Amino acid sequence: MSKEDASLKMSDEDLTQYIYLIRGQKVMLDRDLASLYGVETKQLKRQVNRNLERFPSDFMFELNEIETQNLRSHFGTSSWGGNRYLVMAFTEQGVAMLSSVLNSKKAIAVNIEIIRVFTKIRQMLLDNTELRLEVEKIKRKTENNSKNIEVVFRYMDEFIEKKENPKPQKSIGFKTKP
Repeated sequence: MSKEDASLKMSDEDLTQYIYLIRGQKVMLDRDLASLYGVETKQLKRQVNRNLERFPSDFMFELNEIETQNLRSHFGTSSWGGNRYLVMAFTEQGVAMLSSVLNSKKAIAVNIEIIRVFTKIRQMLLDNTELRLEVEKIKRKTENNSKNIEVVFRYMDEFIEKKENPKPQKSIGFKTKP
């Protein structure tokens, strides 16, 4: 790994702070990606607009006014000023596609790190789902066990009651006259 490659390496935490959940998808915003790639946002948007056929709606979408306002309120203040253009949000596939339109070494290196982070997030979600399923299985078993234990105790109570209050038994055999 060259000295330049090592300087481009970012921590997972650094990258995950730029991933947002919008429209139920994990996305990165154009301004954050431009900053990571070391280019101006307008340059990134220009390259995307020149290659729109590479960015279908499941790769990239523009935020509407309400989403943009929600995003601004998330940051508290608008540190990025008023936008003349709608903010672009890129899914994992869109970020991967950006490496083909931004063809610098830094863009490629950053993209590789971003894709690795998305992959780790997906794996963590999968691991959580598997863990949740296992917990549900255990819950179902314990619920069944609880029901079974209740039945056992009910039978024991009935048995103890029968022992303490036995029914008078009829004698079997010949009746003798007094």
